[in-house]
Amino acid sequence: MTSTTHTVRGGPPLLVPAAAFTLLTAGAALTGAAGPRPDSAPTAVLADALARPGAIALGAALLLGSGIPLVVYAATALRRIEGAGLAVPGPVMGFAGAVLAAGSLSVSALAGWAGAAVAPLGDPVLARLLATLWFGAGGPGFVAPLGLLLLGLSVPVLLGGLAPRWVGWAGVVVGGCALLSVFALATPVLYPLLPVGRFGGLLVLLALAATLRPAPRGVPS
Repeated sequence: MTSTTHTVRGGPPLLVPAAAFTLLTAGAALTGAAGPRPDSAPTAVLADALARPGAIALGAALLLGSGIPLVVYAATALRRIEGAGLAVPGPVMGFAGAVLAAGSLSVSALAGWAGAAVAPLGDPVLARLLATLWFGAGGPGFVAPLGLLLLGLSVPVLLGGLAPRWVGWAGVVVGGCALLSVFALATPVLYPLLPVGRFGGLLVLLALAATLRPAPRGVPS
């Protein structure tokens, strides 16, 4: 009875939204791999949108959908940590980061979809504008708040011994790199932080989902 009650209060298994987020993110990344880069010429962006409207629309749908399990994951992790007796602000900040990250994914997805939809108009400047918004929202706009989610979950995990310490420290390191990616808007030198935050963060979320456990008795709240 005790075990069943704890499962209900803790929400669904974290691996379910983590796996959904992973699959949707991977699908969106694969469909967008052949897309324009931040330094692509407007004519190249337009040509790509005209050549791959179906792939771009599919990638936009996957990207938009990926934000939903991310928010579910954050809400479940928040309840799991609070239920373990840790009354700290980190999980709430992490949940806010997940909402911001999901919102950025929505903007990025809709910008990509709109770029493919208006490509037949033949305006390379408009195509470039929408591609820039697609990259900005899906790059730093997503990765930076994802860092807030990682730090908001990983610090309480370390304080309360809720998962192996290497998982908590991995979340702190990757989360810090993800937060720094906000400055990629100022210099392309920091573009490498984007895949570190995006895919490193994905691995941390999976590791947390697999290892997060209740806090030991006697841990101060």
